[in-house]
Amino acid sequence: MNNKDLKQEVTDKYSLRGRVFNRIRDDILNGKYSDGEELKEVAIGKELGVSRTPVREALRQLELEGLVQIIPNKGAYVVGISVEDIHDIYMIRSKLEGLCARWACDNITDEQMEELEEIVYLADFHESKGHLEQLAELDNRFHTILYESCNSKMLEHLLKDYHQYVWRIRQKTLSGKRGKDCNNEHRAIMEAIRDKNPDKAEEFANRHMRSAYDNMVKNGLLNYKNN
Repeated sequence: MNNKDLKQEVTDKYSLRGRVFNRIRDDILNGKYSDGEELKEVAIGKELGVSRTPVREALRQLELEGLVQIIPNKGAYVVGISVEDIHDIYMIRSKLEGLCARWACDNITDEQMEELEEIVYLADFHESKGHLEQLAELDNRFHTILYESCNSKMLEHLLKDYHQYVWRIRQKTLSGKRGKDCNNEHRAIMEAIRDKNPDKAEEFANRHMRSAYDNMVKNGLLNYKNN
């Protein structure tokens, strides 16, 4: 989305605040801002074509999420995601994704099931060709459909946020043997949900997150901020 179009697309104040918040958060998580960098309200407002007010409100909300620290009489500074945060996120996700897969066994629609099967099939093809960009997109889509299929807006919201928090590091995790292993784990989750086996679905989803984290540790990917 063009920066100049941001304000034009939204007239409602709440929607504008939400869009500004999401843009700044995405920029932090995507590495546009480095840890400790000051987030200047005037500069961000000018870039996004909005006043300082929605920027200030967004920064306050980001402080509640732990991504920004506001120091009185000084300014707002990026905190970002630490190595310890990544560990915690994956351990929490392992439990929540297991619960999500369990609930999906009872709530997934035929259309969602068909899409999960198609994603696994396409990922096999792109992994064999070394198409890492397409593989990452399919990985994102698999988890998005999985979250939506649990039929819980609260759980879906939590998981999508955690998924976004580690977006940068996830881009580095699908190269080499991990890409194939990841899709095999997706297939196991998908088949357990298709077979209406909640115990297996939960187990496989939980194990998938732990395997992803173990792969990061093994390959030194937790130092991605310095790469």
